[in-house]
Amino acid sequence: MQFRPCIDIHNGKVKQIVGSSLRDQGDQAKDNFVAAHDAAYYATLYREEHLQGGHVILLNAADSPYYLETRRQAMSALAAYPGGLQVGGGITAENATEYMRAGASHVIVSSYVFKGGHVLQNRLNALVKEVGKEHIVLDLSCRKSGDFYYIVTDRWQTMTQIPVIPETLEELAAYCDEFLIHAVDVEGKNGGIELPLIELLSGWNRLPITYAGGVHNMEDLALLKKAGEDKIGVTIGTALELFGGTMKLQDVINACRA
Repeated sequence: MQFRPCIDIHNGKVKQIVGSSLRDQGDQAKDNFVAAHDAAYYATLYREEHLQGGHVILLNAADSPYYLETRRQAMSALAAYPGGLQVGGGITAENATEYMRAGASHVIVSSYVFKGGHVLQNRLNALVKEVGKEHIVLDLSCRKSGDFYYIVTDRWQTMTQIPVIPETLEELAAYCDEFLIHAVDVEGKNGGIELPLIELLSGWNRLPITYAGGVHNMEDLALLKKAGEDKIGVTIGTALELFGGTMKLQDVINACRA
């Protein structure tokens, strides 16, 4: 199992938030942790620990008064660990190359290509043409409704009608190198993982998949490792000691690599 560290940036600061609380209006979010260190500090730490493929996520919309500082923080992280981090949040075909040149190994995309319950094929094609599928991570962060999980976009605020099922993964695999999937309803709540989602994802293994949401102790991590058949990667935020939690970074690294 691969551990993917994270650097979430909101209102110009590295934070851990409750995912379902994020609102563009007023740049609101319920904070679990606000870091005293900047994004470059965490990027340097991850580089020293040889952790590849961490996620730098910009959580402010482009029209937010905080956006420029949030973006500056993200760029400083990419510069501190060139080639070691992925970046997401407001990525488009027009700005993706800029982030790649700044040091990102991949761009993470969601809202730009999923709108109104549909995949915007022209945008997806434009993104692939701009940076190549080998540099694209599709964020299929989702929320359960009825019997299925559906993709949510716009920083987890808008529900689509696109289900996260093997057929969807198969269709989208032609346009990306990896999938990142947050279980939005448990993201940042330290309340346990979405086991049905993990079991669903473990049944499809054509591309790397990273799961995020609800891991809050080593027992959760072991459960995820078993349910995901050691194939599903994991990112952990709020529960890490780094971000005010109890899970030691080195313990997580060792457990994932075991």
